[in-house]
Amino acid sequence: MIEFSTWDILRNLLLAARWTVVLALVTFVTGTALGLVVLMMRSSRNKILQRTAWVYIELFQGTPLLMQLFLAFFGMSLAGIDVPAWLAAGVALTLWSAAFLAEIWRGCVDSIAKGQWEGSSSLAMGYVHQMRYVILPQALRVAVAPTVGFSVQIVKSTALTSIIGFTELSKASTIITNATFQPFTVYAYAALFYFALCWPLSRLSLRLERKLNASYRP
Repeated sequence: MIEFSTWDILRNLLLAARWTVVLALVTFVTGTALGLVVLMMRSSRNKILQRTAWVYIELFQGTPLLMQLFLAFFGMSLAGIDVPAWLAAGVALTLWSAAFLAEIWRGCVDSIAKGQWEGSSSLAMGYVHQMRYVILPQALRVAVAPTVGFSVQIVKSTALTSIIGFTELSKASTIITNATFQPFTVYAYAALFYFALCWPLSRLSLRLERKLNASYRP
């Protein structure tokens, strides 16, 4: 058996944590972009777009992320398409996070007083201009804290990608455990890494909620 020092374990976990951070960042950025599109569809006056967005949200919120990862990786392989683990992980997490972010933001948009819609309509603004210049700037004040809070869920959800072979912090912990036969030590250090990533985001979310006054109503 190869001898691993504490430093060896920490160094390997730290190297793997880079990919956890990268995957979480990519997921947050792409999920934000897609979530904004879904939000616009969900809040539009077009019934078809509304229904499409509703089905999308219900589908990805109503099924386990683990199942979505399996479908993204193994499902595409069965169709004859060779999908790398990192790509399947990124796509599945993006689709999943977009559904939740869109619904979070829809609640923030719905919190804006009806008079804001009516006032902007009286100025002959179309839906896109209403959202861009009137509604979204106000909803952003409410949305910042829960959005940052959801980023914690994204970081923790990256651990599930180990099931399809993506080597992030969770997968690296399993590999190191198999080599060192020290599961308690390895997973304890891995838990500390996750805590170090998530705790500052949780505190930032609470701080922003107080600073921006999430109970604000225009």
